[in-house]
Amino acid sequence: MHLLINWMLSALALWLLPRIIAGIEVRSYGTALIGTVVIAIVNTLVGWPLKILTFPLTLVTLGLFWLVLNAFLLKLASAFVPGFSIRGFLPAFFGSIVFTVFQYILHHLAFYPHAGLFY
Repeated sequence: MHLLINWMLSALALWLLPRIIAGIEVRSYGTALIGTVVIAIVNTLVGWPLKILTFPLTLVTLGLFWLVLNAFLLKLASAFVPGFSIRGFLPAFFGSIVFTVFQYILHHLAFYPHAGLFY
């Protein structure tokens, strides 16, 4: 049940993304559901090996390179889902940041409704 709720909330975060970031398109909530599965698969299959390989660069940039890497992974995931598109690197960059923040807020509100947002 917890996994299903996480999936639904992540899809909601992805579905809300085009309303904040210009250059990102998510046609429907169903597209967002598929998109979150593809994002998870891309992060698992491509993300972790890339993060391990680029760890020295991430260390030198004090972790900021992970923002670039996450933008690349989000753009890569959008290539596999019809109805989910990202036009350019900057929308992918800011979209990955906003997507992460949305996920955090939605999951926190769903699973810790009586705690403060930064609990």
